[in-house]
Amino acid sequence: MMDRIPISRTGYQRLREELDQLERVERFVVVKAIEVAREHGDLSENAEYHAAKERQGMIEGRILELKDKLSRAEVIDCSAVDCSRAVFGTVVTLTDMETEEEITYQLLGPEEADVKKGSISVLSPLGRSMLGKEVGDEVKTKTPGGNREFEVMEINAASVD
Repeated sequence: MMDRIPISRTGYQRLREELDQLERVERFVVVKAIEVAREHGDLSENAEYHAAKERQGMIEGRILELKDKLSRAEVIDCSAVDCSRAVFGTVVTLTDMETEEEITYQLLGPEEADVKKGSISVLSPLGRSMLGKEVGDEVKTKTPGGNREFEVMEINAASVD
């Protein structure tokens, strides 16, 4: 049985657009590059040909990967989630118990997680330890830097899905 991949509508659309770009544009660009490189003669010493073939392999691999992820995607409307607990799609504000620093993350799927943009995967150590928590609850998690403790300060719905 294939595991479902939780993803927001925005994340699903982003993957769909990448797949369309690869299938409708990039695939044909690289085929043309291979044709041009072939015209240069001896393929055994043709760096352009080998680079184009390598690029073609990467494109085809990514197309297969995207098709797999999209077929297993479970699209979740992040603007309609229950905010009484930390669940997929919610925006959770935490206070680090040691440094008293406040951090805010949106809990998203592994395909959308981007710490720099304020989102973490529900499958990450911190994401997993936050799931199901309510405002005022403590969150204890193991990180590469050691054990950390946080307090849930606020849970909100995403402003945009």
